[in-house]
Amino acid sequence: MKSAARIDRDFALLFTVMLTIAAGNTALQSVLPALGRSLKVADSAVAAAFSVSALLWVIAAPFWAKRSDRHGRRAMILLGMGGFCVSLGVCGVFLVAGINGWISGTAAFVCFILGRLIYGSLGAAAPPAVQALVAGNTTRAERTKALTLLGSAFGLGTILGPTLAPFLRLGSIGGIKLQLAGPAFVFGLFGLVVFIAVRQLLPDDLVPQADTHGAASAYPSIGGQSSGASITAATEPHSEHVRYADRRIRGWMIAGLVSGHGQAMTGQAIGFLVIDRLRLAPEEALQPTGIVLMIGAGAALLVQWGIIPNLNLRPRPMMLAGLVLAAAGCALTGIATSLYTLACAYALASVGFGFTRPAFTAGASLAVGHAAQGSVAGKVTSINGAAFVLGPSIGVGLYQVQHSLPYLVAGAAMMVLYGYAWVKLRER
Repeated sequence: MKSAARIDRDFALLFTVMLTIAAGNTALQSVLPALGRSLKVADSAVAAAFSVSALLWVIAAPFWAKRSDRHGRRAMILLGMGGFCVSLGVCGVFLVAGINGWISGTAAFVCFILGRLIYGSLGAAAPPAVQALVAGNTTRAERTKALTLLGSAFGLGTILGPTLAPFLRLGSIGGIKLQLAGPAFVFGLFGLVVFIAVRQLLPDDLVPQADTHGAASAYPSIGGQSSGASITAATEPHSEHVRYADRRIRGWMIAGLVSGHGQAMTGQAIGFLVIDRLRLAPEEALQPTGIVLMIGAGAALLVQWGIIPNLNLRPRPMMLAGLVLAAAGCALTGIATSLYTLACAYALASVGFGFTRPAFTAGASLAVGHAAQGSVAGKVTSINGAAFVLGPSIGVGLYQVQHSLPYLVAGAAMMVLYGYAWVKLRER
């Protein structure tokens, strides 16, 4: 029997794993618009770097979740953290090559995307195994609270990543300029420390607990705070299989997919908007971009951790209120012209999306019985992840046509979705 101190130590280590994966990804995401501009590559290439990573994550996460059930959680955590470190190392090396002019900016970004493929395919192995390991070492009464706390690591990571990134811009070493590649190297080194700690301190578990199973986690991205669906998928039964088009959940699936794309579109384009609206050089944009993203992520987490639990809102009114706020925030972001107005408008949009994401999760869950909870939760997680596959590329594509367009289109889409939700969304 493990001692309480050992359990606390293991949980803190697993929490750090989740926090590192989320913070490292969002830190890199926050500096990439400036990197792309400094290397003179197309804005669409920046979006593609994260779209391909998210696509692989969505595909790989269920595979690694099932594999962790057969081959042990610790092995999958090590694989995920190893992939995270290698990915950031590869990205950092080729970014430095581009910054120093050893290769062209286009070649640097092609190689950077290869590094992102490593993150998407291997990094997805860690979160399902972490959740299953925590679930297997807690009683049923403790499990939901422990997994909810663990899931908050992803949310904290979306704040810490953009907040720390501006401070991680490095100088030169031996005449080699590191500059904006700094966050990749720093988080890669921190990930290596976490990898070593997991390898040395976390006990092996070659025979996973029979009553727990790994479940895919949504892609950790700016605006992609945990909705709790993966927790349900890891702990609830899958005895009834539910299809995406099942009439009980179809409306909620559509609402989640559309609102998720709106969130992904606006979040990916915000770094470019800060550069262009404030007329900044790429390297000067790190701090303003970090401020806007930090305030947006904080606003969304305030809703999910503070407002929703205290007001005890039902899913349908929560979705409707969130769509109105998101639409207003997106439209205002599209016309904002100063750092203050950008930060406030993006925060308002984030508040709206902070309501829609848990509303979608809870509404789909309440639409079915106990036997289908695990199946529906898996569908919710995949929808959340799918929004970050095409959403970033759509947003940046619209941005290249006209800078306000992704925000105005997202705002209009939220109002159309409001009409659909008013008519179609029902609660049991």
